[in-house]
Amino acid sequence: MSDRRLQVFFTVARLLSFTRAAEVLHMTQPAVTFQVRQLEEQLDTRLFDRTHNRVALTDAGRLVFRYAERIFETYAEMEDALRELKGAVGGALVLGASTTVAEYLLPTLLGAFLRSHPDVGISLRVGNSDSVVAMVEESEIDLGVVEAPVGNRNLVVQACLIDQLRLIVPPDHRLAGRSSVTLADFMDEPFVCREEGSGTREVIMEYLTRQGYSRSRLNLCMELGSPEAIKGAVVAGMGVSMLSESVIAKEVALGQLVAIALDPPLERPISLVHARQKFRVPTLEVLLRFVREYCTDADREPRGIHHSTAAKEP
Repeated sequence: MSDRRLQVFFTVARLLSFTRAAEVLHMTQPAVTFQVRQLEEQLDTRLFDRTHNRVALTDAGRLVFRYAERIFETYAEMEDALRELKGAVGGALVLGASTTVAEYLLPTLLGAFLRSHPDVGISLRVGNSDSVVAMVEESEIDLGVVEAPVGNRNLVVQACLIDQLRLIVPPDHRLAGRSSVTLADFMDEPFVCREEGSGTREVIMEYLTRQGYSRSRLNLCMELGSPEAIKGAVVAGMGVSMLSESVIAKEVALGQLVAIALDPPLERPISLVHARQKFRVPTLEVLLRFVREYCTDADREPRGIHHSTAAKEP
């Protein structure tokens, strides 16, 4: 059986769209349809129902999908084993990361990885957490690193680090002398927040909900697309905000911002997100192993990042 036909089928089945599968695989839609029909003829069964512009797996299609997933995982394990036997790691990986992770957490980690594996090429795409997860879903990237919860059960989500957020205010703010604050202490303050789809924004909104506040209760005065822009707005006295300790370390050290602990604390996992099917990029497993070891190495623990005890795949 042709691996290509099975891979094309697997992509269509995962996305439930011939059009999106063609985009992901860089094929024309007729070519995708042809490959699936060839596989259906070879297996002598219909794999998809196509009615009213919708695509759904048949019972046979669901069965083939489960076996295809196992086949690709086994194939990936075989390639990894061969690479280890030859003592060689190479290839290219495409990573996606949310803005905070890409700017403040990944550079040191990726630098260490590339020093250990100089034959691996890495490119990085930056977006908010929602867009990074979407890129993983559509196989545009091999691995996503995000700071927001991920609800897609078809993806492997592994918590790696625990990040803690602080309230940030200018040095002359009325709360600047406090060692900790509750939401009630600043709910009426103008609040500078990340844009919709940002992982930081989502964890802040979930924090409000857990404390019994409506998401609309926050006094939003401005929405900005990067941590740097938010820090600038707070320094200028335009409002207060909540950001990761790792993001604000420099400004706090320079006395430009004051970081105040939240009561109760606001923590979030930094998570690795990838497809369960790893057939296309065997080198991904090498990177994942490296990141797991890196995240549990106390000597490399970044400022404001704490170890997670929940670093197991579901």
